[in-house]
Amino acid sequence: MTIQAIKEQLKSSDRPIAKSFHTGDHFKVLIFGFKKGMKLEDHTAHHPTKLLVLEGKVIYHQSKKDERLEQFDEIDIPAEISHSVAALEDSLVLLTQG
Repeated sequence: MTIQAIKEQLKSSDRPIAKSFHTGDHFKVLIFGFKKGMKLEDHTAHHPTKLLVLEGKVIYHQSKKDERLEQFDEIDIPAEISHSVAALEDSLVLLTQG
């Protein structure tokens, strides 16, 4: 149970928790859990990615643009573009890469 495991690990973590949900030959699906205030610092994805908020609220930052995303909001993340994600409240996000 991936989501339950993430929520359990978050109780004692000071950084976001990521787990692989499903992987194929040309794609990967990840779930990230955040406690309020946690942030994935600037990084790049090597493949086009879609981020979907399952629970909570996050801020997606890319270049000089901030996008507030709430439950069931989604955003496309281009490959090789620096971005970050910060949690405005306890949150779960699903990332599909590839």
